[in-house]
Amino acid sequence: MNGGGCHMSGEGGDSRGGESGSRPTITLEDLDAFNEDDFDSDLCRSGGADGVNDAMEEEGQDRLLNYWQDIGREHHVQIPQDMAQPIQQLTSDTESTTDREKVPFTLITCKENYEKRVYNQASWACITVREDTYEQSICAGFMKLMRYICQQNTSGNYLGMTLPIVTVVRTDDSHSSLSRDVTVAYYLPSQHQDQPPTPFDPDITMETWPATVIYSRSFSGPTTETSILGEIHALGEVLDSPQLCVSESFIVAGYTSPAAAHRHNEVWFLERC
Repeated sequence: MNGGGCHMSGEGGDSRGGESGSRPTITLEDLDAFNEDDFDSDLCRSGGADGVNDAMEEEGQDRLLNYWQDIGREHHVQIPQDMAQPIQQLTSDTESTTDREKVPFTLITCKENYEKRVYNQASWACITVREDTYEQSICAGFMKLMRYICQQNTSGNYLGMTLPIVTVVRTDDSHSSLSRDVTVAYYLPSQHQDQPPTPFDPDITMETWPATVIYSRSFSGPTTETSILGEIHALGEVLDSPQLCVSESFIVAGYTSPAAAHRHNEVWFLERC
């Protein structure tokens, strides 16, 4: 684990030429799309949530795990058996996307094509992974963060989801390809900001990110290597002074799942200190 992987230095990782292959992969949005819609009828036949006993909970976990393992096989990604409990825990989180805690910021400027914001110093749980494709990297990273969020931490409690989940990507000088090293980061809820629970997984590091000025542009659709590179170019074209921003590291922020009528993603440029 690269201990500096979460810092916005524009360094880290080697870039690879060309786009990733056409092999389908599971995405962060797939993993974030946990809900019980596909299982409501089974629960109703079992007498509802209030009447679920331990055996039925175990059966429900197995159904959810099998469901996501089927999805994983379609994307050539293995969902291991020990993901059953984290998947069940996130599925049981009945909060809608609009109710989840969001990373706070102060809006400085709102223009037609972008916003300028200030994010305060904050604690993040981060992991840097290196897989063959961007999509596989964010999948591997988020599965590890899921375990941390779902009780594999020194508090022993479910920490709760926050939005957005962000990925730090790095490019070559021409912004034509992404580095294979991708950092996935989770903002600690406000009650854990001062004393973040320690992860059991040594690959996850707790980072304090300094106050930062960012330029944000919204976009919809899936977050793939191709779409991210396109959005980086698009934001660079509308900024008055893109040279004021870090030029090799960027952040992709994901707010919604594919189930949403309009997916909400953002690309962030960070202003140089």
